[in-house]
Amino acid sequence: MAKLILTREVTGLGAPGDVVEVKDGYARNFLLPGKLATEWTKGAEKQIQAMRRATRAREMATVEDALAAQEVLRSSTVEVPAKAGAGGRLFGTVTADDIAQAVKTATGFEVDRRKIELAERIKTTGDYTVTVRLHESVVAPIAVRVVAA
Repeated sequence: MAKLILTREVTGLGAPGDVVEVKDGYARNFLLPGKLATEWTKGAEKQIQAMRRATRAREMATVEDALAAQEVLRSSTVEVPAKAGAGGRLFGTVTADDIAQAVKTATGFEVDRRKIELAERIKTTGDYTVTVRLHESVVAPIAVRVVAA
């Protein structure tokens, strides 16, 4: 087991500044190369405290922004154009990055692609619902319409 300090939020694991214990392979192959975590040391307590202070300061300012964005995102449908063949089957899939760009175009809000959670892979045209984690306690559903381009 590897003991790490998260530097970014990891869904299902924790928030920045959290000390977590994960399997060695998960740490070595995913968290450390992706710069989502750093190795824990005794001298890292100051780093952890600084991350938590910065996170709290950002959260206070963004809770109101997240709630405002949630209302706008709930009431709008985002249209994502994609290349499709016969029967509406896509050439490839619609990614979180495609959805983030469509949200920015449609609503003006910038959504981090890593915060978009797809319940299933989008491989055909049609209507879908995806969720976006705008804040630790604010989650917004987005109606996505995939159309043939």
